[in-house]
Amino acid sequence: MNIFRLTGDLSHLAAIIILLLKIWKSRSCAGISGKSQILFAIVFTTRYLDLLSTFISLYNTSMKVIYIGCAYATVYLIYVKFRATYDGNHDSFRVEFLVVPVGGLAVLINHSFSPLEILWTFSIYLESVAILPQLFMISKTGEAETITTHYLFCLGMYRTLYLFNWVWRFYFEGFFDMIAIVAGLVQTVLYCDFFYLYVTKVLKGKKLSLPA
Repeated sequence: MNIFRLTGDLSHLAAIIILLLKIWKSRSCAGISGKSQILFAIVFTTRYLDLLSTFISLYNTSMKVIYIGCAYATVYLIYVKFRATYDGNHDSFRVEFLVVPVGGLAVLINHSFSPLEILWTFSIYLESVAILPQLFMISKTGEAETITTHYLFCLGMYRTLYLFNWVWRFYFEGFFDMIAIVAGLVQTVLYCDFFYLYVTKVLKGKKLSLPA
């Protein structure tokens, strides 16, 4: 454990809590992409199957359980509890264009050709693009609520901090994972425009909008 991984995990947890509180307090999931949340639920489910066979530490196990539980809780709130407020018309990204290629790539490029390893690799690849339906939805509506932008910022910071985590582990532990690093780079690049708009607009009290 290093400071970058710890702060990355905390940023990720903050993003999840912000989103859940936003939905619960407003009693609405307006502006939230249910498709992105389903993809994140798939990510955590396929990545943390080792919960059934491997114990690393109480911290590791707790975070995995929290991520999975919160992911499905979010999906439940969007598609069941507050379904009437869900904007399905604007949440129209074709997720099969993400899931199918990512699945094929995971089978072709992985660390070892075993079911658990392929599913772990699939989760890494899928997470790198899982936010696209949310960004697409914002671009279609033309704006996003401030609390939603805080959620996206924390999510982006989590991935950025994890890149520094990989650098730290390479220099101090000799650990290098090309799959995780490349996927992390892709995900961070997807957030670049958002980071710029967040700093230049949201932090100045303006509403965030993406180019249509």
